[in-house]
Amino acid sequence: MRYQLEDLLTLMQVLRDVDQGCPWDIKQDWDSIVPHTLEEAYEVADAIERRAFDELPGELGDLLFQVVYYAQFGAEEQRFDFADIVDTLVKKMLHRHPHVFPDGTLASRRPPGVSADEVQTQQVKQRWEALKAEERDARTANSASALDDVPRTLPALSRAAKLSKRAARVGFDWPDARGVLAKIREEIDEVDAALEAGNQRHALDEVGDLLFAVTNLARTLNADPEQCLRATNSKFERRFHYVEQRLAVKGRSITQASLDEMEAHWQAAKVNVDAAHEPCKEATS
Repeated sequence: MRYQLEDLLTLMQVLRDVDQGCPWDIKQDWDSIVPHTLEEAYEVADAIERRAFDELPGELGDLLFQVVYYAQFGAEEQRFDFADIVDTLVKKMLHRHPHVFPDGTLASRRPPGVSADEVQTQQVKQRWEALKAEERDARTANSASALDDVPRTLPALSRAAKLSKRAARVGFDWPDARGVLAKIREEIDEVDAALEAGNQRHALDEVGDLLFAVTNLARTLNADPEQCLRATNSKFERRFHYVEQRLAVKGRSITQASLDEMEAHWQAAKVNVDAAHEPCKEATS
């Protein structure tokens, strides 16, 4: 027997039932589930990065369960239900893909014989961004700032990229990547000056400015800073493990090695380990 989506929705209803349900599930609310949602999303990303595709159905299921949670909350408060989520999503995707569904319905698909490769990718992306902008403008018609709908729960790097992207859309931006590089050098100098003055608090503040400027550089280069840093974290781990392994072959631990010896193995790792792995990719949107 294979369970279906309706079984999952029924499962959630039972878990939240005040008489039959689970005490932990019954006491959850909108706010308490958010950290779990973020954690599950990262676990999906981790499984994909590790190419652990045997784990992916379980991780995707955990993420879907979070959506079912919110749907149940919405149904209990008579705000919306899972069917409303699906309906809203399908309508939005139809609206954003006029090159695939010309009439905005599932029945009006791209004519047979016209391959996806024949649809100009850049035109599609520009149309997608324009439609998203229309939807965002409709949501924020009464907002006081262009930054109002950037979620505060995003990871800091991702939120910095979105904040700077929104600012750039209204003209608050550097003309090119060189301008951002100049800003990064300026921030480094300010960190150095704060350290030279012995002002730790000011130095930390300038480090934040430096991180924000580097995030802007990634955005200017059409890269996702969060993904770039995740890729660098993985790269650091690979190289460090290589250093440990090479020392272990000699019967030594890393705490017994000199800095020069560790550096030699580190440089070797760049040649022997990194070549098989892809660098940070350009952002897709």
